[in-house]
Amino acid sequence: MRDGQVEGYVHSIETFGAVDGPGIRFVVFMQGCHMRCKFCHNPDTWKTNVSTKMTSDEVLEQALPYKAFWGDQGGITLSGGEILLQIDFALELFTKCKELGISTCLDTCGQPFTRRQPWFDKFQKLMDVTDILLVDIKHINSDEHKRLTGFPNENILDLTRYLSDIGKPVWIRHVLIPGITDIDKYLMELDAYIKTLHNVEKVEILPYHTMGVHKYHEMGIKYRLEGVEPPTEDRVKNAQELLHCDDYRGYLSWRPGIKTFNP
Repeated sequence: MRDGQVEGYVHSIETFGAVDGPGIRFVVFMQGCHMRCKFCHNPDTWKTNVSTKMTSDEVLEQALPYKAFWGDQGGITLSGGEILLQIDFALELFTKCKELGISTCLDTCGQPFTRRQPWFDKFQKLMDVTDILLVDIKHINSDEHKRLTGFPNENILDLTRYLSDIGKPVWIRHVLIPGITDIDKYLMELDAYIKTLHNVEKVEILPYHTMGVHKYHEMGIKYRLEGVEPPTEDRVKNAQELLHCDDYRGYLSWRPGIKTFNP
C-alpha cells in the first residue's frame, strides 16, 4: 500500500494498443506469472514482486491524456504476465475506471482462478467493473496443457464456464503451435467446447512465433521449443475453419454494456 492505494508491479505500458481488446487501448502489462508456457515470448514477466511499483492513480495519470483516441470501444486493458495474480490492484484500478466512464478489458490465461474464498469474492467484484475479457485457452486437453504450461486446465475451463454463466463478454484466443496445438483432433475438441459457451464475441487463432527467443538467450534460460517453426498459412486457415472463427463476429459491433452474443 502507498497513500492508501494498492501498489501493482507493472512490467511495461503500451499507450496505443490495437490488438489487446476492442478499439484502441492503453495497455498495462503487469509483472508476474506462475505458468511456464513453452512458447512464452516474455519470460522477463515471470518473476513476481519485482519491476516498477505503481498505484492506480499513477496509471490513470498516464492513461487519461490518451482518452480522446479510445472512442466508444477502446479504453484500458490490464494484461500480463498474469493480471489475476494482482487482483486487488486490478479491482481498485477498474473501479476507478468505471467511475470515470472508461471501458475496461482484462487479458488473462485464467490460471489463478478458483472459487475458494476470499479470492472468488474479489473476482466477482472485479467482474462487476470489467466490460470484457480476453481469455487464452492454451490447450483443451488437460494433460497436454500441463506438458505445455506446467499446469492442468480444469480451473481455467471453470473460469470460462463461470464467465458464460454470468454473461460476461469474452474473446477466446488460442496459440497455434505445430505438433502441439496444431492437431485437428484437439482443435475440434476445442471448437466443441467453445460452442457450449454463450458469451463469446470472438475466437482468434494466434500463430506461434519465435520473436521472444532472444530473451531466453539473454536471460540464460533454455528455450524448450528450439527448432519449432511458425505454422504455415494453410495450417492457420485450417485451424480458423475448425474453430469456426468466422461465426463469432460480435466483436465488430460490441460496445461496453451491449451484448452481441451469437444465438
